[in-house]
Amino acid sequence: MNFLGHLYFSDNDLDLMIANLFGDSVKGNKYLNFSSKIQHGVLLHRKIDSYIDNHHLVKELRIGLYKELPKVAGVAIDLYFDHLLAIHWKRYHEKPFELFLNEFYKHHAAFESELDSTFQSFLARLRDHKWINHYPSEYGLEKVCEGVSKRISFTNKLTDAPQVFFNNKNEIEKVFHQFMRDAQKVLPY
Repeated sequence: MNFLGHLYFSDNDLDLMIANLFGDSVKGNKYLNFSSKIQHGVLLHRKIDSYIDNHHLVKELRIGLYKELPKVAGVAIDLYFDHLLAIHWKRYHEKPFELFLNEFYKHHAAFESELDSTFQSFLARLRDHKWINHYPSEYGLEKVCEGVSKRISFTNKLTDAPQVFFNNKNEIEKVFHQFMRDAQKVLPY
């Protein structure tokens, strides 16, 4: 899952949400150099990534989409699942989507000064531009696929991912809902 999924599975803990997002920025055991909340967030981030990467239905879906999205099918699935979580938010969370996001955007954790400047800049842009608010729309899916595609170091077809999504929507949505049912049993939310 991408940003929204990591926020969702942070147990409604605003500090943990920020630490969880930071998880992509920390390699190996370097997370041990940070405070306990950040360590918790990094480990949770890794647990979420591992769970989705190893879920049997997600693996099958990734294999099925690989021909159309070589090397980036897994990335596309992360983005699809955030899109679907945003669309079906009421089904999975008691707090309204906009309120959940506004609380996150307004929150500043005491430990943010520990985070590297690149992540702090990313977090500021995420808050200022409220990117996640666009996730439920087709436009939002297109923009996030385009943005992530540009950050990937190799030529890729991630910009084709929205059309692949619409061509396979029923199957992707079915896998997403089963994944969410399974994940809620083992991940915090």
